[in-house]
Amino acid sequence: MSRTTTAARTRTGTPAPGRRTTTALARALPLALLLTACGGSPQADDSAVTVTIGYQSKTINTVTAGTLLRSLGHFERELRALGERDGRTYRVVWQDYATGAPITAQMTAGKIDIGSMGDFPLLLNAARGRQLDRPTKLVSVTGYNLRGALNTIVTAPGSSLTTLEDLRGRKVSTSVGSAADGTLVRALEQKGITVRKLNQQPAVGASALSAGSIDALSQFVAWPGLLAFQGKAKALYDGGELNVPTFHGVTTRAAFAEQHPGVVDAFLRAQRTATAYLRTHPVDASRKVAAATGLPAEVVHLYNGPNGIATFDPTIKPRLVAALKQDVPILVAAGLVRDGDVDVDAFVDDSHIRRVYGAGYAEQRAALAPPSRSEVWLGDGTTTFATPAEALRHVAAHRDRVRAAYVPDTTTGTLWFADRSVWLQDGDRRLPFQTRSAADAYRAAHPNARLLTYEQALRP
Repeated sequence: MSRTTTAARTRTGTPAPGRRTTTALARALPLALLLTACGGSPQADDSAVTVTIGYQSKTINTVTAGTLLRSLGHFERELRALGERDGRTYRVVWQDYATGAPITAQMTAGKIDIGSMGDFPLLLNAARGRQLDRPTKLVSVTGYNLRGALNTIVTAPGSSLTTLEDLRGRKVSTSVGSAADGTLVRALEQKGITVRKLNQQPAVGASALSAGSIDALSQFVAWPGLLAFQGKAKALYDGGELNVPTFHGVTTRAAFAEQHPGVVDAFLRAQRTATAYLRTHPVDASRKVAAATGLPAEVVHLYNGPNGIATFDPTIKPRLVAALKQDVPILVAAGLVRDGDVDVDAFVDDSHIRRVYGAGYAEQRAALAPPSRSEVWLGDGTTTFATPAEALRHVAAHRDRVRAAYVPDTTTGTLWFADRSVWLQDGDRRLPFQTRSAADAYRAAHPNARLLTYEQALRP
């Protein structure tokens, strides 16, 4: 777990969020630690409020409630405006974690007010809050994928494993209780497969895969894409094959929301603005997130770009709520929660995001992302193409300038790197697949289709 804590005063001229100096950090830490030791929103008096945000910088489909939001400074500006209206001074403390579990622990201890995490961790958050009589509320969504493609199972590039069935009895690393663990459990149950599951942090699992001490890794954004981009992994199973929505969302302590509803509304207004920025400046947003996280911008764009695996929309869609309800029995069966610990309907609270959107909320909640299209990144910008074949021709004509090329899986629509995809020639069509097993399934139904290398796919 990595953790950084910074503070930003919204009514005085401190450095912009994300800009840190040794002196500023030295000044901020003692005060931030003193304040957070007393709870998430300690107040010396009614005119001073500290808001502590727990986020996951490298879980990049939470960026509109974390990394990107912080770098843009929208929340601090919203709080400054709120302070001008109510006469209070607001401070923001940002705490960075590798997974959702420590955010929940700090939240139920009263030390984090607002946090973002994946769907399975959100349910654990709800359960823990209910167990301790310190309820939490799901107040918005960050990024979602209606088929479940935010989570992927990968194996080593040279591995002979090509199907989920090949994992039977093998060692598979995941983070138990995470969204990626949920994908692994669901996928294995569908096939009746048992594996030797190791509970590891994402970075530990990635190292274990490179070292050859595990056979596969099931992880969430952005680990699978990062390892594939680096040539350290190949996709074995696309979470989109489950066709069950997965998403990340924003949760808050119910007591904090009741005491400071204006702060929660301010956060969601800032999140909505950050979402709009991501949509209108996708390449710049990918670069900002890359600079803040150390991830390659090409990997960030795979997930967060306009055709990316994640769709960003703060509204709480009924299909996502329904998916949460489907997730609960899996957590109960795994012994991670007890039956009756989670009341999804009580946990979901869209009253704040409804206020933020006003009359346009119902229309936006009903809107769904269009299918992904191919995209090629040359130099400073990207170009979108209607078909993978068009993208291939563009790559072939500009090979020296290509930073990344992305194509949607023929079966699931999951975007993936073109040079890491499995390619088939079927008649005059060139078809990409994220995994060899998906390509083989297509060939079984289309016996005339033949495998191509990426170099062959690029030829006229």
